[in-house]
Amino acid sequence: MGLTVPSSEQAFRIGFLVLPQFSHFAFTSAVEPLRMANQLAGQTHYEWPVISVDGSAITASNGLSVGTDAAMADSTHYQMVFVCGGTDIQHAFDERILNWLRRLALHDVALGGLCTGTYVLARADLLNGYRATIHWQQISSIHEQLLFPLTEFVSDLFVIDRDRYTCSGGVAPLDLMLNIIRKQKGSALAEAISEEFIHERIRTHSDEQRNPLRAHLGSGHPKMEDAVRLMEANIEEPLTLDELAYHVGVSRRQLERLFKRYINNAPTRYYLALRLNRARQLLLQTNYSIIEAATACGFASPSHFSKCYHDFFGRPPNDERSWYRESLG
Repeated sequence: MGLTVPSSEQAFRIGFLVLPQFSHFAFTSAVEPLRMANQLAGQTHYEWPVISVDGSAITASNGLSVGTDAAMADSTHYQMVFVCGGTDIQHAFDERILNWLRRLALHDVALGGLCTGTYVLARADLLNGYRATIHWQQISSIHEQLLFPLTEFVSDLFVIDRDRYTCSGGVAPLDLMLNIIRKQKGSALAEAISEEFIHERIRTHSDEQRNPLRAHLGSGHPKMEDAVRLMEANIEEPLTLDELAYHVGVSRRQLERLFKRYINNAPTRYYLALRLNRARQLLLQTNYSIIEAATACGFASPSHFSKCYHDFFGRPPNDERSWYRESLG
């Protein structure tokens, strides 16, 4: 089903369910385009009530406390509701939230997820048969654990699939909202909002969440980007440097020169960092044991994995979860 666009006299109500440790940046990136749409249009096109389980204030991952306008039990009408997630999403919701979202779906309320909020929609079985996206750090964990097999998770910046609106987080909600505003209120208003926020362009769903080398190389180097894509696709069974060079179409020595020239790093060290960062995601976002995380990231020996992990992160993997919990307060 598509969205029902209200008449010019009627505000479109988008509720934001904020969960403990939600991403304040993603939340603000979604709300500000709505505020600016009203300001530039000179009328209230949008309303954005903030919701929590019981109506109390919620603390974001940056420590800021955000007041709310409603509790889930309030009989308030929404045309769309976004779940705003952040860190430690597996422990940020309970069955009350899942049931509330299911009831909204039964009443034809469009549903969305910001940052890791998509995870909650998937846990409520509200993304079965849909394409969806989530922050790239969560995608690898979902694929690794074979979670939510009825949902097609993609690495797009955001996904609009019928009445589901999922977004990767960070500044991406700005682009998602600009696309919604453009569809409902026209390109002129959306582009004016983009200009107000000094946003270079309104990105579309086809834009990727991330390109790990573009941040270092500007427009990027094609051969290096190909090599990194191969590395990211072969974490559990790492390729040798000779295999990488062969598949990319350069010599081993040429590949080493490219990495040295552009990022002052050896390809083997870059590959190791990718594998260790993936292992850290698994330790923090799943219930994997240290041995399971090591195996999933291509380490044949747990002792070798522990040494590499300690050298890279400054703490052994068996201390990682407790340190992470303490850092969340």
